[in-house]
Amino acid sequence: MGFANVTFELSLKPFTDTSPATREDVCTRLFRQWLALARHADGLSVLLWSADGSEILDYGGRFEDSFEWAKWQGVANPAHPYSGSDPGNASIHQLPRLYRREPAVFTYGWLRDLVSALKRIGKTVTGRPVRVGATFDPGPEFAVSDFKYRRHREICMGDTMGKGTMVCCYAELAGDARAYAGFPGGIPAGTPFGTFLGRQARHFLGDLGFDYLWLSNGFGSGLETWGLKGAIFDGEHFRPERCAEVRRKSLGFWRAFREECPDIPLETRGTNLSTGMDLSSDAVPLREIYRTVPGIMPPPNSPWAALNGDFGLELVGWMSHIAEVPGDRFPFRFYTHDPWFLNSPWLDRYQREPHDIALPLMVSRIDAGGAVRVPTDLEFLTADDSWGEMPDQVPNEVIPHILAARAWAPDQPGPLVWAYPFDEYHEWTFGEAPRLEDVFFGDWFLRGAVNQGLPLNTVVSTRAAASLLATRPGLFRGSVLVTPVPDSGSAWDAALARQVRAGGQVLLYGPLSRAGAWVPSALGLVSAPPLAGTFSLRLPEPWDSCAYGGELRHHALFCAGGMAEAPGPETPPGGARILARNEEGCRVAAASAPLAGGGRLAWVRGTVSCDPRQLGGHLLVPYDARDVFPAEMLMRWAAGAFGWRLRHEKLDAAQPAPMLCVARHRNAFTMAGYQADGTVALRLRAPQGVPLLSGTETVISDGLGRCPLPKAWLRECRVFVEQADGGPLSCRIRHSGFPGVTRRLEVTGLREAVLRFYPEPGTEERVVLTLGQGVPCLEAPRLAGQLRESAWGPCIEAAPVTGQVMISW
Repeated sequence: MGFANVTFELSLKPFTDTSPATREDVCTRLFRQWLALARHADGLSVLLWSADGSEILDYGGRFEDSFEWAKWQGVANPAHPYSGSDPGNASIHQLPRLYRREPAVFTYGWLRDLVSALKRIGKTVTGRPVRVGATFDPGPEFAVSDFKYRRHREICMGDTMGKGTMVCCYAELAGDARAYAGFPGGIPAGTPFGTFLGRQARHFLGDLGFDYLWLSNGFGSGLETWGLKGAIFDGEHFRPERCAEVRRKSLGFWRAFREECPDIPLETRGTNLSTGMDLSSDAVPLREIYRTVPGIMPPPNSPWAALNGDFGLELVGWMSHIAEVPGDRFPFRFYTHDPWFLNSPWLDRYQREPHDIALPLMVSRIDAGGAVRVPTDLEFLTADDSWGEMPDQVPNEVIPHILAARAWAPDQPGPLVWAYPFDEYHEWTFGEAPRLEDVFFGDWFLRGAVNQGLPLNTVVSTRAAASLLATRPGLFRGSVLVTPVPDSGSAWDAALARQVRAGGQVLLYGPLSRAGAWVPSALGLVSAPPLAGTFSLRLPEPWDSCAYGGELRHHALFCAGGMAEAPGPETPPGGARILARNEEGCRVAAASAPLAGGGRLAWVRGTVSCDPRQLGGHLLVPYDARDVFPAEMLMRWAAGAFGWRLRHEKLDAAQPAPMLCVARHRNAFTMAGYQADGTVALRLRAPQGVPLLSGTETVISDGLGRCPLPKAWLRECRVFVEQADGGPLSCRIRHSGFPGVTRRLEVTGLREAVLRFYPEPGTEERVVLTLGQGVPCLEAPRLAGQLRESAWGPCIEAAPVTGQVMISW
């Protein structure tokens, strides 16, 4: 499977002079470096980081004019002048440095010629059509901006990198007599910034031959696009009365921009957060932006995994943005180099490990028709580094990992499917009865759950899911629907009730105060006065191998109110089970129950286990797990109610949890993982048994498999076993060695085992199981296997099996 488009982002630093020879050489080198990947794309793009978008704002329509460009290492416009006595040792965030002693001076005419050369040379080298994009960034980082930080500071309403450092999309400009391409008579006072940017962009992009515009770092998505606080949340109070006003201003920017620049395609960086986080802090009307702004692409994944290892925020934020999309395309972005801040993530932050390729490329969305969709577009930030170098090592090493992950792209719903309340969160923000606390809680809680090892990488909107449960009831067979507690009487509530009573599996999270009666009734819970604060936590079974803090700290502000769910006076029929409860006040933190008809329901109240005293940064800061129980982990624990048992072997509670994504590809279970700390191990059991990953060895203890794995890994799994503890078991890939055989897996170490094998579609009748011989297995005794239609697809089962089995097809 290829890509519709691959984008190579590029600064101007590799162009050390303005000569045509240098321009030709750099452009040719760029496309030759990435040629092995370009073959897998329908089209290519080059996104030029010429400056920070101020070259658009300043453009006067004269090609002979020069422009300030991104020639710096560090923040080009520091919030405060450097006042230290040792500039040689000053941070590049305090005092930027030129990337070379005498950078070139570029004119708009030279930039026009570069755009033309990229298209011409790219087509010649790769045979693919090439687009070229321009960028606009709202912040101070990339290039000196006289427009933003001297002439028009009034538009810098955001404080993300210091007071008044970020342009707000719905700002208005002060009057300005300077001539601009779109405003030759100057800027009238009160001109909306969207109007000014749109008109300037139309002139700049059209005159210089650009094909599209990239809006960077959350521009167009609110006031504080990097942080948990914003226009309607100050860290202590939500301000629902401001939602309508902020929404009107945000949509006003997009209307004003499109009135001036109606046709140019738009690509967006989006915020570093999620749909729910943006709604509850900044009232960002993403649904209306998607529906009303023509020619816009949804944002890619954020760079949090590279910056601070926050995979939960990267994956949850991205999935929340693609639960619904405008059109049928969405991009994945990978961070190869940073051309500004002296790091090259592939070589240093990632340590040349492909985890931020393998994990997000297991993400998929399910559209309204039930089709499983994967990223259509691929983007690389950037092809050059902070010195303007373009080392061959990076594309040579990155491309194989991209292609390997793409070859195993999901084509079925995953074992856990996040039904995202895209519509509900917008209604709870802008509707007549706002519930900003609920919107805030949901995505922050799921961010923590994924960071604690919940394998969640398939998303569908609740609107699409409700329809699909009616029209394609078998689509989610074998999948657990993970979703916030639906409102009583809603269409989604009714759909879930029917699903679980018909044998489906549902994992709910959030307060039960508005739940339909069937949920607390099935779980054996009743409503009680809400409690918040610090509690002792009681767990009926041992957890991971380390000692977590025994306190549960439930802050009502972060957690959509207090805990108000208590055990009922009677255990409901069927055997509901409390998975976790606090000691004080007897409030239930998690419960599960089987339902008549074979369905199962589990529920986690949800505690965002983060410190309210640390709200000065961009994100909520989790408590130290040695002191406070990381309550988001209860989602991983609750997944065990559906047969997905995941345990972590740690020496210390503060060690990061292993990340895991589980996808489906051609009836196999494709698993991707990352151990940030190599001394931490994952122990796993699926509903079908212990998974034996192809090419690995496994030991079973307490019914769970432990498989030694590298820090970052991507493996196919077609074999599951049920047998007594012990080992080692192995599942090795073997060669064909005989005409008509395409693949073989050799399983060893079996002892009176139940063996389950998930064949590739179309090969079910060709699969042969043989005992005790290696390739070519011509005289080996055959093992009788029975083909069954399981909840997870066709499965060949054999039992009891001892010794070595060769599976050939």
